[in-house]
Amino acid sequence: MSSDQSAQAEVRLRAEPLREAMRQAGVEALWVSRPENVRYLSGFTSPADGKLLVLPGGATLYTDARYTVQSGEESAHESVIARPPATVEHAARAVAGLRVGFEADHLTVSELEVLRQHWQGSEQPSTLVSTQGLVETARQVKTEAEIAQIRAAQDIADAAFAAVRPGIVAGVREDVIAARLEAFMRERGAGSAFDITVASGPRGAMPHGTASARVIGQDELVTVDFGAKLNGYHSDMTRTVAVGNPSEELRRLYRAVLEAEEAAVKAIRPGAKGGDLDAIARDILVSHGLGEYFAHSLGHGVGLAVHEGPSLRGPSQDVLKAGMVVTAEPGVYLPGVGGVRIEDLVLVTDTGYEVLSRSPKEQL
Repeated sequence: MSSDQSAQAEVRLRAEPLREAMRQAGVEALWVSRPENVRYLSGFTSPADGKLLVLPGGATLYTDARYTVQSGEESAHESVIARPPATVEHAARAVAGLRVGFEADHLTVSELEVLRQHWQGSEQPSTLVSTQGLVETARQVKTEAEIAQIRAAQDIADAAFAAVRPGIVAGVREDVIAARLEAFMRERGAGSAFDITVASGPRGAMPHGTASARVIGQDELVTVDFGAKLNGYHSDMTRTVAVGNPSEELRRLYRAVLEAEEAAVKAIRPGAKGGDLDAIARDILVSHGLGEYFAHSLGHGVGLAVHEGPSLRGPSQDVLKAGMVVTAEPGVYLPGVGGVRIEDLVLVTDTGYEVLSRSPKEQL
């Protein structure tokens, strides 16, 4: 069996636990529209232009004529080439009389109306059922092949940071740093996982301070949040670095966040709850008088989406399992002063954790 055939065989197997989740949700078929889920279940690498119909005995990928060759080579399932609404018309025969789930948090209202028009107006009308998280839950635990892809993406990101870090100096614009990171990753076959954050000085108080034309100043902290996207899989890492000799107050913020981040990472293991991990980091920042400046959750899962389950936030009851890949990224953000965020990408192992992001953290 070739490597491509082996990969397709693995993808086909992903539908089996999904069918059990479908049964528990009371649906006999599932119309999959979220691109990450289409890719996960089919292997098709242009999933934004595809839909997948999962049935009790198989699955069908629907896409258009631009992807005739590509879908034939990549999809682990039969491909039907048609443009909407012909895709829905074709699927109508397969779903006649069935309870069909749709992804309520992704399907648009207009797309739902098309499904109703073609699937509920026949002699054997389908029953459309709103579902949430059926595929996303299955995606949380990664296979060895998926972990290898995420690891490779993070390796590229680590190499990019090592190459660019010496150039993060006073007098350089934030967007120049971001461009250098992206260029390095693209030269190695990866893209940027998301808009790169380079937030220097007072802009460090912006958790998602996308790189701007601001010139980095002397004696500032600079927060760099970025990741690589390789073969559909993402990495995610943040480092805050010092330029010159930052003030003792900025150093205090940095040390508090580093303490919180390292404590949270050390607590990652199978059976840990996302909310409990968030509390570990949050309580440390509260003890430093910084709790009110921690404006987001501790972290999230990473995979085909850069933000996916499980959730590591205060109310979360999500329980970590071996094979999950998560972030731990506490931060503090003081308006008019600056901010600090430190983030690692972490694999949950059978006995604990493995930190996948290997870029060094500065000791201030």
